Amino acid sequence: MEAAADHALLCDTDPVPVEILNRESEVPVLLLCEHAGRKIPRSLGDLQVNEDVLISHRAWDIGAEDVALGVSERLNAPLILQRYSRLVIDANRPPGGTDSMPEISDGVVVPGNQGLTSADKQRRIDEIFAPMNGAIEQYLELGVKACFSIHSFTPRMNGIDRPWHAGFLTRQAQDTAQTLMRSISRQQPSLELAINEPYQIEDETDWFIPHYAEARGLPHCLIEIRNDQIDHVSGAQLWAGCLAKAISEFMETLS
Repeated sequence: MEAAADHALLCDTDPVPVEILNRESEVPVLLLCEHAGRKIPRSLGDLQVNEDVLISHRAWDIGAEDVALGVSERLNAPLILQRYSRLVIDANRPPGGTDSMPEISDGVVVPGNQGLTSADKQRRIDEIFAPMNGAIEQYLELGVKACFSIHSFTPRMNGIDRPWHAGFLTRQAQDTAQTLMRSISRQQPSLELAINEPYQIEDETDWFIPHYAEARGLPHCLIEIRNDQIDHVSGAQLWAGCLAKAISEFMETLS
């Protein structure tokens, strides 16, 4: 099936949008990595941006997948990964919102996102966003007691330096975020950590926490790690170990 034949976005040679690890795990923790991949559907070419953009933070969360995989392996917890670039559709933004399919990303114009029709946008929602949404809904119905989303951020954005090594984002689960941050601080005292930096959770710009975690009253946190610490194997593994320990300590408080 070719994309052009039936106006679908994805064709048979495109990867599936969502990968799920530890599907059969009974560990009551759900891990997410919404910006793990940087794939682009064949039908969209390269969105008319160059390779430097496609390997940068604009296209994906550098190092986040490696950290998420490491945490999942250590905890034997289910992990949902999104394989397509956030430039195609951002899996952690309200679908159809202004940041969902960005026309400009950190000062770079994305020509392939200019002038999208309603049908263009709906195909991206239906074929990429919806499968991840469905996987999240499925796992949240299985008795999950806490959920954690793993992201990374660039050290400099829109001309502004970001000094934090990691941020722990939440609105209604401050105790969860504080517990994780204290654990990481004990393990790595030299790190500069913060609550709700370099971003804050907002209904207009975030999806998983407002739409799922808060709506269900689940303990949660969106964990942002500065990507220069995890763009290499040893750094990603160090952070995976620290986060796995922090999450385990937090889960013990729920027992």
